[in-house]
Amino acid sequence: MKLSAYHKSKGDNVVWANALEYYDKLYISKIFTFTPDYQHYYHADEIIKGGTGYNLKNKLPDEIEHISPDYNLYPQFPEAYGFLTRGCPRNCGFCIIGGKEGCRSIQVAELSEFWRGQKIIKLLDPNLLACSDREKILRSLIDSRAWVDFTQGLDIRLTDKYIAEMLKKIKIKYLHFAWDNPNEDLIGQFEMVKKVTGLECRKIAAYVLTNYNSSHKQDLYRVCKLREIGVDPYVMIYDKENAPRETRRLQGWVNNKRIWRKCERFEDYTR
Repeated sequence: MKLSAYHKSKGDNVVWANALEYYDKLYISKIFTFTPDYQHYYHADEIIKGGTGYNLKNKLPDEIEHISPDYNLYPQFPEAYGFLTRGCPRNCGFCIIGGKEGCRSIQVAELSEFWRGQKIIKLLDPNLLACSDREKILRSLIDSRAWVDFTQGLDIRLTDKYIAEMLKKIKIKYLHFAWDNPNEDLIGQFEMVKKVTGLECRKIAAYVLTNYNSSHKQDLYRVCKLREIGVDPYVMIYDKENAPRETRRLQGWVNNKRIWRKCERFEDYTR
């Protein structure tokens, strides 16, 4: 959307690519390295490939990065999309953010850069709460009076009572965090956030990373403990293709919420 807005500002004609047409410049993007490349042959003087599926170091020039996105590319989606911060200090082994954006969370944009008054704002930030400007950022979200979706989740370890109070003032339909490391006891943090925000179980959730330095017993403990305190778990599997069957069955039990709410014990779960 930013590339489109930039080229249109230069008087260029921007369209979705068609293999039967000829172009001066063609942009191709993908997110995952395992995603197959385009199999079609395109006619273009210049082809530029970007996105984490190709290279973690690819970045847009500042004049493009800080342009207001061209939302006309996706008329079916009325939300505002963007990053307020980039980077994360956690540098987790399963995550690409450290190599892609750096091991420090810094503010990279003001909300007005990509928000035009839409009723919903979808933030793509990897760890907004790790940013030193987090209070200013959260205040801008409160003042927007728009519904806010923290799509990548928030860091429960950085959520104290003051931050939880600020989150309570933001219009949020659904709030999710993560419990990736089984050796960290985060129950107290989850209980505090749940108490301060007043969110019911279906509106506060936690990603639970499995098949990465954890046993089935540790995975089962986390999902059951989250249920016990009224937080909705969602199982994420690292290297799913090679994960144990027991881990994949755990995901099937937890993530199918109709089953999860009716069947309280994993031992009783059957497909």
